[in-house]
Amino acid sequence: MRETRPTSGGESAAARHVAVSYSSDDEWTGHLTAFVRAGLDRGEQVQYFADATDPGRVTHVLTEQGVDAAGALSRGQLLVTTAGETYLAGSGFDPDAMIGLWQQAVDGAAAQGHRNLRVIGEMSWGTRRIPGAERLLEYEMRIHHEVFERLPLTAWCFYDRRLFPPDELAVLTSAHLRCSGAPGAGGPALSAAPLAGTPGFRLSGAGGYESRRVAAATAASLAASPARDLTLDLSDLHHLDVAAVAEMARAARRRPPASPVRLLNTPPAVRRVLELFPELAAGLEEAAS
Repeated sequence: MRETRPTSGGESAAARHVAVSYSSDDEWTGHLTAFVRAGLDRGEQVQYFADATDPGRVTHVLTEQGVDAAGALSRGQLLVTTAGETYLAGSGFDPDAMIGLWQQAVDGAAAQGHRNLRVIGEMSWGTRRIPGAERLLEYEMRIHHEVFERLPLTAWCFYDRRLFPPDELAVLTSAHLRCSGAPGAGGPALSAAPLAGTPGFRLSGAGGYESRRVAAATAASLAASPARDLTLDLSDLHHLDVAAVAEMARAARRRPPASPVRLLNTPPAVRRVLELFPELAAGLEEAAS
């Protein structure tokens, strides 16, 4: 793993990776303008990855709101590109490739003399049948530790409530440690998010067949994490079916030797599964509470 860099403006990683949901063009305009203006004022490079929005509309709206978008564009402080050139570059969405792209983007901004990098990414492409789009939740979970704890980057993930099914939106925004926008009605049956301050993830709620996507993304995140010691916090978990527990166990076995997944506050139902199927416990350890 590369050397950790200072955080952007002293803000924590949790404060710099934000899920922003909105339901109207006016809300979108407000979030866009505040984010871009703050970045330009701080001498940061600001990038916008458009998908549902025409790139020209981004600069037009900023200009209408009193932001010198043309000047920022001409000096390279503002860049407006598309999801097709960033998230979806190549044959589809690849979380590992995108994580590498963040390193390149931060290095590029620094090489041009900008203090830090700020990015808005429209996530609407996640609703389409694009190869790899099913890995969006895995990506949102992984980048807290693999990107924001290492790089001076601030990024807002734009989620348009008019485009996402409510249950899918709830799962994706729950993978962020900070959210902005009116919460939806209720929450997902099972949600997953990175832990703040220690490498690992948290599962909350109850998971069965209907929550297979969350379980699969969590397992993929466990297997891919470069952290030597990894915690899976189950303090807020009520139930997890046998198939999901088995998927976590397989992910733990794919990790390098001497890099276990430590289960914190394992609920009785999950502990019972591990007792009934002791072969699943390989790669999993009980952590001290």
